[in-house]
Amino acid sequence: MIRCEKLKLPLSSPGAFYNTCFVTSQTPSCAQCLLRKALRSCHGRKRAVRGQQRFPPSSRHHVYDSRGCVVTAAGRRRLGPPRSARHRQQRDLISTVKMELDIQCEEMSPSRWAELLTTMKSCKSIRLDDCNLSSSNCEDLSSIINTNPSLTELKLNNNELGDAGVEYLCKGLLTPSCSLQKLWLQNCNLTSASCETLRSVLSAQPTLTELHVGDNKLGTAGVKVLCQGIMNPSCKLQKLQLEYCELTADIVEALNAALQSKPTLKELSLSNNTLGDTAVKQLCRGLVEASCNLELLHLENCGITSDSCMEISAVLRNKSSLMDLSVGDNKIGDSGLALLCQGMMHPSCKIQKLWLWDCDLTSASCKDLSRLISTKETLTEISLIDNNLRDSGMEMLCQALKDPKSKLQELWVRECGLTTACCKAVSSAVSTNKHLKVLHIGENKLGDAGVELLCEGLMHPNCNIQSLWLGNCDLTAGCCATLATVMATKQCLTELDLSYNPLDDEGIRKICEALRKPGCNVQQLILYDILWSSEVDDELRALEESKPEVKIIS
Repeated sequence: MIRCEKLKLPLSSPGAFYNTCFVTSQTPSCAQCLLRKALRSCHGRKRAVRGQQRFPPSSRHHVYDSRGCVVTAAGRRRLGPPRSARHRQQRDLISTVKMELDIQCEEMSPSRWAELLTTMKSCKSIRLDDCNLSSSNCEDLSSIINTNPSLTELKLNNNELGDAGVEYLCKGLLTPSCSLQKLWLQNCNLTSASCETLRSVLSAQPTLTELHVGDNKLGTAGVKVLCQGIMNPSCKLQKLQLEYCELTADIVEALNAALQSKPTLKELSLSNNTLGDTAVKQLCRGLVEASCNLELLHLENCGITSDSCMEISAVLRNKSSLMDLSVGDNKIGDSGLALLCQGMMHPSCKIQKLWLWDCDLTSASCKDLSRLISTKETLTEISLIDNNLRDSGMEMLCQALKDPKSKLQELWVRECGLTTACCKAVSSAVSTNKHLKVLHIGENKLGDAGVELLCEGLMHPNCNIQSLWLGNCDLTAGCCATLATVMATKQCLTELDLSYNPLDDEGIRKICEALRKPGCNVQQLILYDILWSSEVDDELRALEESKPEVKIIS
């Protein structure tokens, strides 16, 4: 990372503030833009995010992590803009060929908007996240929705549309020619007043299958109105995202009624609403009803404790449709985790993704987790970020990964109190488990010695790791030669994150040398908050020119 030419500051300077903002746009190019967009995106509201610079707090709402990347707990990440403008032009050309318009973080001038309106008339998918749009733009978009029958996806997150803007959009959505299937209106300054209009759309537009309205002040009263629309026989909604909507326990009765009357509804996200144990217990009683077919349930930061884990366990045991459960940022503790594992170990449970970040777990939970990993063949992803597992707990997990019945593909253990001492066990696990493809082990004190041990496992023919995150692991240039060997040899490795490690010029040059080799298949190299000289920066630019398929994010 070089310094911002405008402010002569590292690009991450305002990050402590900016990282708390829930934005889905790309990373701006200078510190001044970062701060400006942070102020605009958060609308003056405080977010209930704990440790925002350390881990992705939710799988479905987005947040900038400590590197400035937009992160989801499932590991998918919207990277910042490529260093080269040529890369951006190539990307835009590809999007045009696919009839997709994907623009983020751009101020819309009248001439630019007029130009885009012409393009939008033939697009199948439109994304205009964080483009400073207002209700006046929505009148034009309503016309596009009405006249473009090919349009099936519309994303307008992080724009000040307001209730008036949504009213314009809904006029287009209610026309017979509308074919829209997916609508994103996250963080658009909506209130409960928008819910009546959206209810009309839900009741009358059977093509709409996804509605994302999180991070808006809809309130319990507003979402109750939405539920009325969902219960209409014409509604075919499959996904409903209601994170950060200021919901309370009173919403559960309406949600249960909607879930039981609408078997098409497969995904429900209620994260970051103050529900509490009593409401979650009531919700679980509705989820076990035969008419409910929910496959995904997100309850992150909902005030859950071990007190409601018995009811959640019953859902896991009795609802084979449920495959994705996220209860991160709740004080479940070891006792609550034990109850959840009882439900997941039941033969009828088909859980695939389990997110338990920041749940006050300790190494005591790892015995139950190890049994789950080694015997539950449906389980493919688990996040244990920001739990105090320590080396002893990690060693138990690694032993489970070596079991032939383990089918785990993604393991997130960032900031779990790990040290060099567990790296031999991790190395053995990655050399044994052919299914493991994603390992996020950053923000642990592994050190050069630990990564050297890890690389031994990565070099094994059985290892199929594709994405490796080693950010903030106390690494230096001393381990870069070994990492470079892995990069140049293991063609399965396509993503490597070394952010927040003092690699300096020497280490970066070793990594770049590996990127130049024909055997290297790394496509994304993440180097946030690493300082290097202008000479090395020139080398990075030259490398990007020679290998345009490689994105170096810094």
